[in-house]
Amino acid sequence: MPIFTREGEIISVADRIPVLPLRDVVVFPYVVMPLLIGRPASLAALQAAHETDRLIFVVAQRDAETQEPAAADLYRVGTLARVAQLTTLPNGSTKALIEGIARARVSRFAPSGGVLRATLAEPERDVQPREATEVLARRVLTLFEEYVSMHRRLPAELVGLIQSTESHARQANGIAAHLGIRLEMRQQLLDAPTLSALLARLAEVIAGELELLGLERKIEEEVRGSVFQNQREFYLQEQLKAIHRELGQEDGDDLQELERTVEAKGLPEPVKARALREVRKLRKTSPLSPEATVSRNYLEWLLALPWKERTDDILDVAHARRILDEDHHGLEEVKERILDYIATLSLVGRLDGPLLCLAGPPGVGKTSLGRSIARALGRKFVRMSLGGVRDEAEIRGHRRTYIGAMPGRVLQAMRRAEVVNPVILLDEVDKLGQDWRGDPSAALLEVLDPEQNRTFSDHFVELDYDLSQVLFVTTANYLPQIPEPLRDRMEIIRLSGYLDQEKLAIARQFLVPKQLRMHGLEPAEVTWEPDALPTLIRGYTREAGVRDLERRIGRVARKLARRTAESQGTASPVDRHLVSAEDLHALLGPAPFDDEEQVIEDRVGVVNGLAYTQAGGETLEIEVATVPGRGRLQLTGTLGDVMKESASAAMSYTRSRARALGLSRDFHKQLDVHVHIPSGATPKDGPSAGIAIATAIVSALTGRPVRADVAMTGEISLRGRVLPIGGLKEKAVAAHRHLFKHVIIPRLNAKDLEELPEEVRAGLTFHVVRSMDEVLAIALRTEIVVNAETAGYDADDADVRAH
Repeated sequence: MPIFTREGEIISVADRIPVLPLRDVVVFPYVVMPLLIGRPASLAALQAAHETDRLIFVVAQRDAETQEPAAADLYRVGTLARVAQLTTLPNGSTKALIEGIARARVSRFAPSGGVLRATLAEPERDVQPREATEVLARRVLTLFEEYVSMHRRLPAELVGLIQSTESHARQANGIAAHLGIRLEMRQQLLDAPTLSALLARLAEVIAGELELLGLERKIEEEVRGSVFQNQREFYLQEQLKAIHRELGQEDGDDLQELERTVEAKGLPEPVKARALREVRKLRKTSPLSPEATVSRNYLEWLLALPWKERTDDILDVAHARRILDEDHHGLEEVKERILDYIATLSLVGRLDGPLLCLAGPPGVGKTSLGRSIARALGRKFVRMSLGGVRDEAEIRGHRRTYIGAMPGRVLQAMRRAEVVNPVILLDEVDKLGQDWRGDPSAALLEVLDPEQNRTFSDHFVELDYDLSQVLFVTTANYLPQIPEPLRDRMEIIRLSGYLDQEKLAIARQFLVPKQLRMHGLEPAEVTWEPDALPTLIRGYTREAGVRDLERRIGRVARKLARRTAESQGTASPVDRHLVSAEDLHALLGPAPFDDEEQVIEDRVGVVNGLAYTQAGGETLEIEVATVPGRGRLQLTGTLGDVMKESASAAMSYTRSRARALGLSRDFHKQLDVHVHIPSGATPKDGPSAGIAIATAIVSALTGRPVRADVAMTGEISLRGRVLPIGGLKEKAVAAHRHLFKHVIIPRLNAKDLEELPEEVRAGLTFHVVRSMDEVLAIALRTEIVVNAETAGYDADDADVRAH
């Protein structure tokens, strides 16, 4: 059992004492230190010490990142300490007040009872003469006094506090605890076996720290002197400028060059006056002032913006037609609108305020069409992405009072264009957001309104800027997400999805040559058999645009490029390729879609609806099942509030027509109706599935199958009227893509049929209806598939039901 002494106090230590590992902390003897303890093993060690003699061995970890230190992770020298106080904090951790007693060396670590314990060696005795220790102690106190005087973070009272202690051991450990040195150096001080060795090491460490502090002070004085020199030079330069003014010699002033640039720029009078005022203000401002940087930045922006520069429009309709046809296949309606604008522009010379909005699913060519418009007109093109923009200052700019202020994106686009009449594409205008920083869509109203954009005001420029000569083109995937005031200012051109024949033409004319050249192959080196691309389109893609198709063609091109690269250097290098429909499986894997004609069978309670999404038109399978119950209507499939209301209206319509449909008057009290729309993870909403839900409910209750070759769309009223819907063009293209034969649409949407592609009108039979009776007559078969448990009809009304 080792015995330690401290100023006459004899302390006996148990053979195995609890160990408390510390991170980035070294505790010295005679020092009282609070510690926050959170690790379970450390808490257990504290508890074990608190329950016995309150003695504990505190030692530093070699690596502070180690969460559960073992014996090899700890130093061999630490401090025997006493737990003076333990306090549990509200967050679950423990605050311990530790008092260092004596330096101790570990002879052996050993875990015991879930707590790491240590066996301490007997303390070493100091054999240095007392006079030598006294000399070392005085030397250390003198050095420490100088150290405190040079150190900014240590109070001067600390020297007097340490000098007031009579014990040299207390003085030495107190000084060691207050030195601002690294953990390794602190541990070296604690490793000193005797008081004389500790004092010697302290003298060496403090002397080194004094050298560093002196070097820091020297550097600070040099920097202070450099600042003073800069101020002196500025004062002399100002005096020199005053002398030059008196002598009429200011030719070297760079502000004069800036003033000449303003004069030669040909700015409008208000802009020129403002720029010259800023130059005069800059003359009176100190070059070192932040205001000088702000003024110079402002002048640079005024001179960089185009105020009168413009490009000459190419007002040749035939040339524009040729450019549009070169860049895009199909899109006749869009091209006609653009050619109308160019023809009008050629007659009147200037047409202010056109704002086109190209709306359609992803991948149909909206962004590239904006670039083609600029090329057809001979104008410069600038694209400005609005997706995710949430700050109104992104459009109008920041006021110059803010550090780093700059104009908004609109004027930044004009600076990139360098002319006053570019084509600016506002991409993804439906993805604008808004938060506490403002509503950027509201700021766009001034930009896009022909009556206001002649005097567009940016917060940074603070001058009226004319945007009326700019041709703005916006793109959007989903029109309902555009705020109504902004949508009201747009001329909307809808781009529906491509048909398979259009995709085939686009692939042959554009995508295949582009992807082959991108992958180091010439189009003449690759031969596609006639059925290869149609098989690729039908079996490997199912989209409104051609983005996924281009990716698939790119994968094929990479496979062919790999074949070419692997054959180089062999006896028979491959320089030509043949791609057939049978090769697609090896090149792209199994086809995710069945390219054969769909095999569809009539089913009870299953209806094919049509939906309009951000990705274009899609089909929507609606399932209804009836089970014995108490008349509950259950709706599943992540449906929105509007779609739930449509289902409730469809159910109410069915109940009101129970007699005519051959249903029991009390069927709603005996059966539960479950309406489900698959793809449950995808949110669905909107009223256009109303007639499809009603048809599915009637089919499930009457047992009459629904024709599988029929798709339908339309809103239902409580009295069974079929109301109009939106997105008919996209829905019709989706029905044609999924090989349906008949489509039921509302009577008020009949006028939209003329806008459908000719191939869609030829491939589908459209049934125009006014009421649900007409819908049921077309969609339901006459034969009955009876389910005895869930039938909702009355056997006495079988003759009514059959009709």
